[in-house]
Amino acid sequence: MRRMLFGFEKALLRGFAVSGFALLFSIGGAIAQSGDLRAQDQNKPAAGSATNGADGAKDSQRKTDEFVEAARVIDGPAGNPECVWLGRRVVLLMWRDDLDTAFRHLDLYDRFGCPGGHVQAAFRCLVRFGPIDPKAPDALSGRVHTCWINPDAQPSEPGAEASSPAANPAPATPPPPKPAPAPAAPKK
Repeated sequence: MRRMLFGFEKALLRGFAVSGFALLFSIGGAIAQSGDLRAQDQNKPAAGSATNGADGAKDSQRKTDEFVEAARVIDGPAGNPECVWLGRRVVLLMWRDDLDTAFRHLDLYDRFGCPGGHVQAAFRCLVRFGPIDPKAPDALSGRVHTCWINPDAQPSEPGAEASSPAANPAPATPPPPKPAPAPAAPKK
């Protein structure tokens, strides 16, 4: 009887040892993936920082002003805040070639009763403006907003700037004189 009891204790201890090692390895893996927790805490900005609150308030006010401007300028459902938000997002996603997400947003846009033609016109406007500087963080969103407000906006002509006198100052030296024409040979 004692042998059976001793065998049962060994099996029970082995079970605890195996589960303990498994738990130890899983905790070690989780800690290794999370990195240094102290470094993460130091990189976080202070929660009560006044600058973050002011920046958030300015950004919120700017977005509110954009929606109010769109409602004032655009007649019909395309000026509704939900149509403005979803439509601009669809145009932005199409520009970034994220078509799957753009089509999902477009389904929502249609579900709210927003006009699909306005998305087409705004994207056409964005494409007409040409490349956007990737180093300017707000250039794309500003251009999308401009095209949403006025889809018929035209990019400024680069040829018009080159033809202005300020863009092309007069050369400092006059051009060389043209040679005189050679005398004509006498007729026979």
